[in-house]
Amino acid sequence: MILILEDNTDRVASFRATLTRKAPGMSVMFWSDARAMIREVGPHLPACRAISLDHDLYVPLGAPDPGDGLEVAKFLVTQPIVRPVIVHSSNADRAQHMVGEFQLASWPCRRVLPFGDRWVQDDWWPQVEQILSGCGC
Repeated sequence: MILILEDNTDRVASFRATLTRKAPGMSVMFWSDARAMIREVGPHLPACRAISLDHDLYVPLGAPDPGDGLEVAKFLVTQPIVRPVIVHSSNADRAQHMVGEFQLASWPCRRVLPFGDRWVQDDWWPQVEQILSGCGC
């Protein structure tokens, strides 16, 4: 199972298409709200093989603040189950803060820059493939 924080529907579709093609049968769960992910992710960590986190999340007008990926990072490092994490945010400053949280807690973490039309297939997937094959981070 792969757990993903991502609010962009095009990116979600790209993650789904890539996983369907490259890892058929791999379960994936998505959250577009960091606070919902924090509330719900715990029971899924034992079956999880990798986690991928965006930082900036869209807030529709009048909707409650969904939080951000740094909140999820700070939550995850308090959990006893350690899983490899990929930070896939274009917000360089906040992504570095997220990576730092994982590094300080000795969690395996990688950074992928989400640029171009094929970054999920060309940049993100090879990182996931290495994690799934047991190469670690």
